[in-house]
Amino acid sequence: MTLLPRVLGFLKLESPSISANVRCFAHLSTANVLAKMNDSTSKRLRVLVDMDGVLADFEGGFLKKYRAKYPNEPYINLEDRRGFWVSTQYGQLRSDLCAKAISIWESKNFFLELDPIPGGVEAVKEMSKMENTDVFICTSPIKHYSHCPYEKYAWIEKHFGHEFLEQIILTRDKTVVSGDILIDDKPDILGVEPKPSWEHVLFLACHNKHLLPSAGHRSLLSWHHDWRGLLESKRQ
Repeated sequence: MTLLPRVLGFLKLESPSISANVRCFAHLSTANVLAKMNDSTSKRLRVLVDMDGVLADFEGGFLKKYRAKYPNEPYINLEDRRGFWVSTQYGQLRSDLCAKAISIWESKNFFLELDPIPGGVEAVKEMSKMENTDVFICTSPIKHYSHCPYEKYAWIEKHFGHEFLEQIILTRDKTVVSGDILIDDKPDILGVEPKPSWEHVLFLACHNKHLLPSAGHRSLLSWHHDWRGLLESKRQ
């Protein structure tokens, strides 16, 4: 207790340069504390990211396996894909092709062997490390559940690591999941909740690029575009 006044007196009277440095240090420390306070009080975001067509290349994987299994059947190039449901467009080519298309993604290892969408894994990993940001992979399993649910978990573990298994939401109805942003390639996401809490950001894919953007509906061209800006706009 008696030593502190002497030290302060020394800094003030005997060494002006040291005293100035101390004041500068105190100023910087205060600035650092305020910056951390600002970080801690910024809005916390919950980001939901779709899997098929956004992180995993469903369309490319389907076409590759379809052509391998049915080499003599007609097929649709990716640039000619229209509409979210692959089976519907194949059924328009010929009625029996609808069932053949469905058989591809109902087969074992279809979901597990999908290639990642370029930049997606890296972006979501970075996103999950951002301050005040909770990230979940929100994906709808197909009703033919023999392989799909397991393979979705296995795909996430393969590309994101075991710890990311805690950040998976499997649901057929995404409207009941709360969040700030849902990044999804499906143009119309409907369910029991007419006004979901999240903003739907449309991820552009081969099947939806021809659609005219609706008023107030934002889109993400790819993972190499400004996904960080989308997140930060929700913190305002």
